[in-house]
Amino acid sequence: MLNSTLKIIAGTVLLLISMPAGSHQFYNASDLSKQIAAFGGEDNTAAKASATATAVHLNRQATHFVKDYIRRNDELLSKVKERSEKHFPMMDSVFNRYDLPVELKYLAVVESELKQSATSNVGAKGPWQFMPETAKELGLKITTRYDERVNYRKSTRAAAIYLKDLHREFGDWLLVLAAYNSGPGPVYAAIKKSGSRNFWKLQNYLPAESRGHVKKFIATHYYFEGQGGVTTLTKAEMQQLMAMR
Repeated sequence: MLNSTLKIIAGTVLLLISMPAGSHQFYNASDLSKQIAAFGGEDNTAAKASATATAVHLNRQATHFVKDYIRRNDELLSKVKERSEKHFPMMDSVFNRYDLPVELKYLAVVESELKQSATSNVGAKGPWQFMPETAKELGLKITTRYDERVNYRKSTRAAAIYLKDLHREFGDWLLVLAAYNSGPGPVYAAIKKSGSRNFWKLQNYLPAESRGHVKKFIATHYYFEGQGGVTTLTKAEMQQLMAMR
C-alpha cells in the first residue's frame, strides 16, 4: 500500500501482479491509480478511469535478478524481517508525514539491513548510510560524542527529505534510488550518454553498484510485499500501464 491513509474503494478492479517465483497475487487497481496520480502519472480522474484488469509485470530485465537475489538472501531477509517489526511502523509514520510511498523503507534494508551500527568503508553510517557531509546538509548533527546518523527516527526523517528532493529532481523512483546510491551526477551522466531517462535503458551507463542497488531494492520490495508497486516502476512503465484500456 502506498499510504496507510488510502482506503480501498469498494468494487474496484484488481490488477494482477506477476511474482518473481511464478505465483500470483492481486493488487488493488484504485490504490495503484492513486499512487501513479500522486507521483508523476495522470490526475486521479484519468487514473481511475483507466484502472482495468491489466497485468503489471516485473520488468523482464529484472526478473532473473529478483528471483536469484531472493533465493540467495532468503535467510538474511528473514532475519531483517524480524528486525523490521520494531522499526517499520516508525518509518511508515515518517514517510506518511512527508507524503512519500512507505515502501521506500525497503531502501534501508538494502542500505544497512536496518542495522544502527552499519558503517561502510567510505564512512557512510547508520540505517540510511549517510555520508557525513550529506547528513549535515540534511540537518543531522555529528559531533565527537554523538552521531545522529545512528538515530533511527532522525535519520529516517533526513532520508525522507532527501528522497523527496531527489524525486522533485528526477520524477522517477528508480532514478531516485540510483541517485541515492551514487549521487545525482552519475545519473545525469547516464541520462546524457544513453539519451534516455528510462532506468532500464540507461542502467548500463550507471556505476555497477548503483544499478545493482536499484535491483536489490526491487527484489526486497517483492520479498516484503509479495508484489510490485509505484517505487518499482519507471515513470514510463506507470504511464504505459494507465494508457491500457
